[in-house]
Amino acid sequence: MSKDVIILAIESSCDETSMAIVKNGHDILSLTISSQIRTHANFGGVVPEIASRMHTENITFVLEETLKKFKGTIADIDAIAVTYAPGLLGSLLVGIECAKALSLVYNKPLIAVNHTMGHIYANNIENKITYPTLALVVSGGHTDLLILKSENEMQLLGSSIDDSIGEVYDKVARVLGMTYPGGPNIEKAAVKGEDTYKLPKPMQDDSYNFSFSGLKSYIVNLVHNEKQRGNEIRKDDLAKSFQIAAVDEIVRKVTLAIKNTGIKHFVLAGGVSANKYLREELSKVCNQNNVKFHVPNILYCTDNAAMIGCAAYPLYKEKKFADFSLNAKSSENIKLYIEKNK
Repeated sequence: MSKDVIILAIESSCDETSMAIVKNGHDILSLTISSQIRTHANFGGVVPEIASRMHTENITFVLEETLKKFKGTIADIDAIAVTYAPGLLGSLLVGIECAKALSLVYNKPLIAVNHTMGHIYANNIENKITYPTLALVVSGGHTDLLILKSENEMQLLGSSIDDSIGEVYDKVARVLGMTYPGGPNIEKAAVKGEDTYKLPKPMQDDSYNFSFSGLKSYIVNLVHNEKQRGNEIRKDDLAKSFQIAAVDEIVRKVTLAIKNTGIKHFVLAGGVSANKYLREELSKVCNQNNVKFHVPNILYCTDNAAMIGCAAYPLYKEKKFADFSLNAKSSENIKLYIEKNK
């Protein structure tokens, strides 16, 4: 496209109220993120009703701040993009209704963006995605391994058949008495620990699917039994052993995909991609197999609207616009998304 495309993007799928203004799918002109972590930490996890209420309270201020940072006006914006799935229904609806209002008032096209696709396209911010590429999405709701054949064509290789990797990190952290969000606390503890606990290996097969529920259940039972016996739980060591077991399985499946497909590019995405140990282990595998490894800056790994603006750009080019009947979907996983967009 000869003309620059500027998109105002909105993300409110969970507990961050975020807006961004993105040019041509990669150039971040403005970004605002209002986090609710401190509030939800009091409850040990995200409370949906509180999250949606806080989005309602915050979204106008986030819009004002985003436009203030932008060196332009609303007239310079070509489209409004918003996350519609997956996520917490109440939270998603706040963002969607805001997007609809802006689209109507300013007569801008409305673009519906899948949250998971946003995580993937965050890799375009600092390193343009080269096709074909393998992509791994690891977050609180997803563990998905895909082939991105082109900007608008993808193939799902495998997903978690039970708990996502991020969900298990949080649940193990809770069992160990760590505060929310659990993932970063597990990572910090693991750095101080030793791999002294013998844990079961997750799904040992040659598929591209993942399963972490067995590992989670084993740790829950282990901690319960040790407490019943009056034995001390070496939290740092257990965190270390858990992280190694979980990441080893992810690395094994990614290695399998690299060898079977012969694809020479790999992108990592999602909130758990902020985990330093996971990044290091996947980077090693890519180097060993002469595969180029990319992962977004930490800022763009967790939920943010910049990634939504990036994912909206290909949809804008294809003129895939939504109408005002757009509604929130809590559970549209990547498989459903791909099937819908074939």
